[in-house]
Amino acid sequence: MTITPQWKDELRARISLSGVIGRTTKLTKAGREWKACCPFHSENTPSFYVNDDKGFYHCFGCEAHGDVISWMIEQRGLSFMDAIRELAAEAGMEVPAPDPVAAKKAEKRATLIDVTSAAQDWFVERLASEEGRAALDYLKARGFTSATLREFGFGYAPDDRQALARVLSRFDEDMLVDSGMRIRTDDGAVYDRFRGRVMLPIRDARGRVIAFGGRILGQREGIAKYLNSPDTPLFDKGRTLYNLDRAAPAARQSGRVIVVEGYMDVVALAQAGFPDAVAPLGTALTETQLEMLWRMVERPILCFDGDAAGQKAAMRAISRALPLLKPARTLGIVHLPAGLDPDDLVRQRGPQAMEALLAEPASLLDTLWEHERAAQPLASPEAKAGLKARLMTHVEAIADPDIRALYRRELLDRFSAFAFPPRPPRTARTGGSGRFPAAAPAPLSPGAREALRGLVNGGARHSFLAAVMAGFVRHPTEIARHVEALSRLARHDPKAAPAIESLIELSETLDSRGQSAISASQGIPAPPVDNRYAFLREGTTPDEAREELAEAVALLVERPALEAALAATIARFESDPEGSFAEQVRLREQLTTVDERLKAFGRRKAAPAAQGRGPAAAAGGSDETALAEDPSAAGEMD
Repeated sequence: MTITPQWKDELRARISLSGVIGRTTKLTKAGREWKACCPFHSENTPSFYVNDDKGFYHCFGCEAHGDVISWMIEQRGLSFMDAIRELAAEAGMEVPAPDPVAAKKAEKRATLIDVTSAAQDWFVERLASEEGRAALDYLKARGFTSATLREFGFGYAPDDRQALARVLSRFDEDMLVDSGMRIRTDDGAVYDRFRGRVMLPIRDARGRVIAFGGRILGQREGIAKYLNSPDTPLFDKGRTLYNLDRAAPAARQSGRVIVVEGYMDVVALAQAGFPDAVAPLGTALTETQLEMLWRMVERPILCFDGDAAGQKAAMRAISRALPLLKPARTLGIVHLPAGLDPDDLVRQRGPQAMEALLAEPASLLDTLWEHERAAQPLASPEAKAGLKARLMTHVEAIADPDIRALYRRELLDRFSAFAFPPRPPRTARTGGSGRFPAAAPAPLSPGAREALRGLVNGGARHSFLAAVMAGFVRHPTEIARHVEALSRLARHDPKAAPAIESLIELSETLDSRGQSAISASQGIPAPPVDNRYAFLREGTTPDEAREELAEAVALLVERPALEAALAATIARFESDPEGSFAEQVRLREQLTTVDERLKAFGRRKAAPAAQGRGPAAAAGGSDETALAEDPSAAGEMD
């Protein structure tokens, strides 16, 4: 089937966009346009506009934007082809004919839906009969109301291996097997898949029954408590979310979608006032299901059981989500009380307990950190190194370079604060008084003194790297956080290595308690005040200095590392020209991004500094100005 751009243009021209949107959203005329409160997010003042002349809608609040086809997909939850067919029927247009294979598949799918729909009607009848009394009692004992049972279509499958064959005799046996309702064994025997179970229909985004889930009544050894339909031409469990047909419209109003482990949790939450819940179907969340969730909201909330299995399920979902993260696309994580699932929580503690948890979900990053820190005892250096390795494995799975860099920085900061906590001041016992006055910093070695003297006394005009090093001298407690990054920089920049190595060597001897990081008695004065940088400015808070130093180190380290990788890639061009070229393109793009960040850093820091120094200083230029013009200057030493 070929849906050409010309055909879609003709379809849009024949359809009134405001007429389609106005069926479910109240529109008010505003000049040549229509306006409304946005149906994609909650608001009190209209920011959603529909323009029939241009054929698009746009929300100035949440940036929702599209044409009549995307409206049918995003607001109605239809697939692309279903949206095309419905609009074409309204416009009186013929949908381009599919190829024979696709047509045959579509015909078979439509016929199989007849089978599952007929089975659903019969299961509902059985639940209301004397035969289904035990199943109905079980559902009522779980607290489900009659309205909930009707809304979700609960039914009952009798404990009979041939019941469906008799009831659905108008359908061929092959159709019953292909729809997943019956099982054919290798020896040719055929029998009903669902027997003696409470039945729950699984619907697609259009609300059509495509599969079933069944729960056994009581405990029967060797029989699974829950059983789902197998994958069929109708049903792909990795591409289906239970309750999506109801949750998608609700999520567009609430701005939230809740992901729980099972369909009974979904039903319990819906009855408790949470209609925006969905569940995977017997598998961990797949990449396709995550994409479906992100089409509804920017931050789906994972709400898995409080036991070990539930936490593992959450981590599996997080691992699959990491490579797919993009700006404004993440996950929230709710940790339920131990031993409780969502159904238990709302029954035992009420909907308000669930609402309180949903109001403050943990971030994906916080969950990664807490999970890995608690995964193993961390009593030895080797165990701590293992924690860092696990964290960096997660980071490397992130495809987006900016998000990956931010995760790396944040997790390394947390690791450094955990693994290298500030040590108490060195003390010495004196004269039996029982007091421990602070000892003077250890003497500097001649080599270290010379390296740092050249850095700190190198003149008023430091290079970017020199300023960063002086910042560490002024704030020595920050050195431990960046030892690994500084060591990498020393390997990539031999000219900077002596000062970096001396700084790391002295990280435990610098006096972090006094006004000067290096005392004048040792021959090294503290770095001069420099208002161009927060970490060299008087009155800067530790948090401000820490944040700016971390940003500066990330910039210093990333560029030479990329340059080294680019050089290695160029060197293997002859042996792998195609792979080398593709890698060069990727690395050069990353270098451009880093250079832009360096320029932005320079401009951002230079502007306030120039204002503080007056017109003469501003006119004279600064290192930041040079940095904005030539990012490679960031790695030079005076």
